[in-house]
Amino acid sequence: MSDAVGISSASAQSKRTLQPQAQGLFITGTDTDVGKTEVTLGLMAALQRCGLSLLGMKPVAAGCVLTAEGLRNEDALRIQAQGSTLLAYSAINPYAFEPPIAPHIAAAQLGVEMQIEPIKTAYQQLAAQADWVVVEGAGGWRVPLGPGLTLADLASALDLPVVLVVGLRLGCLNHALLSAESIQASGLRLAGWVANRIDPTMAAVDENLTTLREWLAAPCLGVIPWLPAPTPAQIADQLVVAELLRA
Repeated sequence: MSDAVGISSASAQSKRTLQPQAQGLFITGTDTDVGKTEVTLGLMAALQRCGLSLLGMKPVAAGCVLTAEGLRNEDALRIQAQGSTLLAYSAINPYAFEPPIAPHIAAAQLGVEMQIEPIKTAYQQLAAQADWVVVEGAGGWRVPLGPGLTLADLASALDLPVVLVVGLRLGCLNHALLSAESIQASGLRLAGWVANRIDPTMAAVDENLTTLREWLAAPCLGVIPWLPAPTPAQIADQLVVAELLRA
């Protein structure tokens, strides 16, 4: 009897150990203020429509506001609220800084040395609680986190496919192609890109989109029109996640 119980317990433990963790995405942009958070929320909403449970993460955030509960970042709060399960804020945003400046400079001013392992641990805890985890970077692909450490190193440590948000404005072609080249040089897969029209006056939008489709070796997951105050649902309406689900 005791042996049978032991085997059953071991089998149950084995099943828990072998249970696959969440799939994940790392969201980066061609620059700061190109709509990474909007796309992160939209991807979460689109995948939730497919019946999947989603959690989001913004590992590093500057420009936080001091509240009674501690430092809080507006984008991270929105990602927290979009999650299929409401988790503690610290699980969503491990490194929070008040000054609205480059995060490595904000960290240096406070004597904080950002490290990959705490973020990786936080990600793994999220991945054990959802079907997918969407991780939003800070700024662009090569934003520094500290001496010899960038957001690219974080994405590599998490070993996540990358979605590139291209802010449609003058200069976006160069920024998009350089970012895609750097992502691939890091050994990560560019799972797709999203064009976000952040400049409503941009000329030759269709021609720029044609160039991006010709030059970026990844599927376009959507083209987001100019929206002054988009909701996750509105962004999700513009996205096609079938390519992500097939990967």
